Amino acid sequence: MADATFQRILLPIELGEPSSWEKALPVALDMARRYGARLDVLTVIPDVGMPVVGSFFPADFEEKARAKATEELRRWLDKNVPEDIEAEGHVSVGTIYHRIIRAAEKLNSDLIVMASHRPKMRDYLLGPNAARVVRHAPVHVFIVRS
Repeated sequence: MADATFQRILLPIELGEPSSWEKALPVALDMARRYGARLDVLTVIPDVGMPVVGSFFPADFEEKARAKATEELRRWLDKNVPEDIEAEGHVSVGTIYHRIIRAAEKLNSDLIVMASHRPKMRDYLLGPNAARVVRHAPVHVFIVRS
């Protein structure tokens, strides 16, 4: 990556899970400063899956969940991203790794910085979403162990 330059960095986070960003955020901020890049922060609301499962939720569930996540993400950005970094929040609904890859494409990201948990049985493996992003993303991916 020594010759790489980045203009847009995507940082996927799970708002309710600090381990998804506590170590990845400083890396993303450092890279954003170093390259003068914009930081896009993405949170994904998992979809409810099969239609039979979705039928147990109110009709406006997704709309309300998206509105709540958007407000929480705005507060998270205000609290965690310094003013010298150009940043924007994005909320998506669906399969986590698909939405990360789709967001990277849609936002013209040059780099995805994301945390990977250490699975309990084998700490040399990436978490399932991080592994899928690494395999399928059309851009550089920087994995930060959490």
